Amino acid sequence: MNFQNHQATFAAYIRNPEKNTMPTGVKPERMTMYRELFFNNIDGFLTSTFPVLYRLLPSENWTNLVQNFFENHVCKTPHFSEISEEFLAYLQNERKNSNDLPFLFELAHYEWVEMALSISHEKVELLPIENVTTAKLKLSPLACVLAYQFPVQKICAEFIPQQSEQPTFLTVYRNENDIVQFLEITPLTFQLLQLIENLPEKMANDYFAELEHFAPLILVEILEKKGFEIVTDFVKRGVLIAA
Repeated sequence: MNFQNHQATFAAYIRNPEKNTMPTGVKPERMTMYRELFFNNIDGFLTSTFPVLYRLLPSENWTNLVQNFFENHVCKTPHFSEISEEFLAYLQNERKNSNDLPFLFELAHYEWVEMALSISHEKVELLPIENVTTAKLKLSPLACVLAYQFPVQKICAEFIPQQSEQPTFLTVYRNENDIVQFLEITPLTFQLLQLIENLPEKMANDYFAELEHFAPLILVEILEKKGFEIVTDFVKRGVLIAA
């Protein structure tokens, strides 16, 4: 057997020793050690990144989920810090299991956002409040505007919804003390923040004018008043910064 074939056999056995033949010339106890080392590293990293999901699933279900990912997903990165993104790609594009929790991907994505913001190396400068009306705005790189079918921020062992009655809108951000926090927001606030995220470098009034298309029944004066309150609050929190 040439080296590449031997390497492929070695890797296949590590991914799933129950379905693949052990490579020749290697002691069984060493292959067991390699297998445990690789799998436990992946399992440990996913457990720490997705703690709520880990606690919700029975131990056997979690192990089977990680095993399926470990065995079948082709990772595009060698970096441990990016394994969680690979896991999300697996859940979204490859995972096909009718017995999975209906919010499996959304909860995992929400937990990944928390992790990604907590380790981000981005630095932001807060916008002075007195400049809110005149500054061109953009969404902070330490903030995310999210929409889910399930209330992922509330899911826990005591609350496991099987269906969702209405979408959930969230802003998740890292504050000036480097603490990741979340806010549940209204659909209109979500539209406003999405406008700022997708069309940065405009002033607040420009966004309010765009927002009128989403809320034609609300008086312009009320929309602007409420809009400035929202923008000012998010500037204080560091969600919105100067472009």
